[in-house]
Formats: sequence, C-alpha cells, structure tokens
Amino acid sequence: MTAFKSDFLNTLQERGFIHQCSDFEGLDALAAKGEATAYVGYDCTARSLHIGNYLTMMMLHWLQQSGNKPITLMGGGTTMVGDPSGKDETRAMRTIAEIEANKESIRGVFAKVLKYGDGKSDAVMLDNAEWLTKLNWIEMLRDVGRHFSVNRMLTMDSVRLRLEREQEMSFIEFNYMVCQAYDFVELAKRTGCKLQMGGSDQWGNIIMGVDLGRRMGTHQLFALTTPLLTTASGAKMGKTAQGAVWLNADQFSPYDFWQYWRNTEDADVGKFLKLFTTLPIAEIKKLEALGGSEINEAKKVLATEATALLHGRDAANEAAETARRTFEEGALAETLPAVEIPRGELEAGLGVLNAFVKAGLVASNGEARRQIKGGGLRVNDVAVTDEKMTLSAANLTPEGVIKLSFGKKKHVLLKPA
Repeated sequence: MTAFKSDFLNTLQERGFIHQCSDFEGLDALAAKGEATAYVGYDCTARSLHIGNYLTMMMLHWLQQSGNKPITLMGGGTTMVGDPSGKDETRAMRTIAEIEANKESIRGVFAKVLKYGDGKSDAVMLDNAEWLTKLNWIEMLRDVGRHFSVNRMLTMDSVRLRLEREQEMSFIEFNYMVCQAYDFVELAKRTGCKLQMGGSDQWGNIIMGVDLGRRMGTHQLFALTTPLLTTASGAKMGKTAQGAVWLNADQFSPYDFWQYWRNTEDADVGKFLKLFTTLPIAEIKKLEALGGSEINEAKKVLATEATALLHGRDAANEAAETARRTFEEGALAETLPAVEIPRGELEAGLGVLNAFVKAGLVASNGEARRQIKGGGLRVNDVAVTDEKMTLSAANLTPEGVIKLSFGKKKHVLLKPA
C-alpha cells in the first residue's frame, strides 16, 4: 500500500475507493496543500440518483473532509445528449421539462454528505446546461472538435463495445465524450477545478478531458476513478427485485434501504462499511473480524450507519427497530413499507398474484407464480399455495392491513383506502 502525503488519497486508498489515477504524485501534492478542487458529474436521467452515484458522492465527502473543495455538476446539458457508456441501445431522449424536474428532485441528496457554502472547502453546485446550451455549433467544431481524433474516440469502451456487439450508436451519443471533456475544461477555467472523479467506466471520457485541457491551455488536470461496484459473488451491486436502489426516500424507503444493507453477503460487510459509512477504520476492522452468526450484528451496524448517513439517524433507528420487531419478535410493525389499495378493489376480491405485483415485491404475475411454487410468498405469515387465491376484507389483520411477505426479509403492508 502506497503511503501518500495527503489525507485525501490516504483515506481513499484505505477505504477502497481507488481504481485508476492519471498522476498520483501530482494529485497527492495538490491535495496535501488543499488545492485539489474536484468535480463529479451527475446526469438527470431519473428522479433520483442510485447506489452507484452514492459511491462518487462519498469520494467528494472525503475530499471535503481533507480540506479540498468539491463540485457537484448537474448534467442539465449532457442529459440532452445521453451517455452511451454501458448501454446497448440509445437512451430515451428526455424533454427539457423532464430534465428540469429530475434535476430538482435530485438536488437535495447531495447536502446529506456535503457541506455547501462560500468557504474555501465548501461544496458548490453547477449545471453544465449553463455553457453547453449556449455553444455555437461551428465555433464548437473549430475550437474544441479539432482536438479530438475519431480514431481514438472509436477505441473508447463506450463506443467500441457498442460497435463490437453491432448495436447502432447515434451521432448525438458519439458526441457525449466531447461534451464531458469540454465540461472539465470549462470548470477548470471558471472555478480552477483540477480533478474529475467517477466510476471506472468513465475513465476514457475523463482522460479525454485531461487531454483536451492540455491542448486548450488549462492548468494540469487530473483523473481519478473508483472500481465499479460488485458483490463478493460477482453480481452487479445496486439491484433488487423491485429494481434499482434509489437514494430518494419517496422512491426507495429508508426501511428498504436499511434492509438492502442488512442483506449484504458476509464477505462484503467490511468493504461496504469502508465505502458507505464514515465509521473509523479501527472500528470497521473489529466488525469485519466477527465470525459465525456474529457477522449479522456487523450487518445491522452497516445498515444503520449507511441509512443514517443518507436519511438521518432517526429514520435509521426506526428502520432498525421495525426490523427487530418484525423478525425477532414476530410482531406486525406498523412502520413497515405500506401500499394503499382502493377499498372497493379489496371488497371485489384482489387476486394474490396482482396483490404482490402492486406491493412491488415481485415484478410480474409470472414471477409471483414461480415464487408460490417455491414457497416464497406469504400472506399474514402463512405461505401461499394457491395462485388463484383472492384477498378480501376477511384477510385484514386487527390493525386493518394485510401483510405480504417475499422470503424472510421483504414485507409490505396492503392498506385499504
């Protein structure tokens, strides 16, 4: 393990954030002096960011903790283009109104892990629509486009992999890396930004920005990436039966977030404690060393600390208590996630397959059938054996709800409205 001069790189290395860097020595010297202003870009393709974005947000958090300045760049402009990285087909084009709505929905999450303000190391938020939407096409081609080699662009993973799989790439997507590189140069000129960080799938695009800065006469720019998230079993992290693990509470509840971390594989507990909590390394090592059934206590700490960081300590403690009552006492905790259904629908008889889909516990009727055959679905803690079963007012508990369960750890309450 390399010993760095800067707290920033030492912390990132110790906690497992570092994958690639364009110049460790130069970046280390900057960070040690508190001069490593850095940004991460976040496109506004959905109403919420997800776990993968949270990893780079934590990089910005540790950057700020070490006395350096973070920039969160909203992709109001680049979202109009669409990042082709990791995709086999063109991303859906979003209207300006959709992008603006997504941007507003996303904004609030950054303040969970960063301090914004006017101080030397306070975070700032910018939007690349401010400059990208004002560019003159001919001037852009002449002043910026001339620095790009199509030969080199074709070797970038985001392009090469799409072409190798014989999937069409639109001209607008091909220009995404040009826009991203130009963002880096623009931020360097406007704010003195010196570092761009991102996931390892962004390495090629970030390096393009470093090179463009050199060609267009900025100060030296740096690139730093973090590994893409996978679990110990090799699965891509951040997916559940319900879909993505979103960061907005209205799209993925604090309880679901807590449960997501509680279900971590044993071998990943230490890794995720380092990446997604601010617990001291010494404490993490003690938790990591727990064996046998004791590892479950470490998972609860991970779940509570990760949830507290994003949703607040009260929400984390409530999620932990809900889980304890549900699993350890067998009680019906009223703070379980709930889905309202029209009372008339229940009175008419609600098919059990449809009920589990409405609750978001399964994606389709077909999946519900498969889970029933395997004994995986329960109503009020009783296994469902008949896929033609209907739910009615007779299934309501004394609390006036119907408890639906998928496996041992996923529960939703159906509430007639």
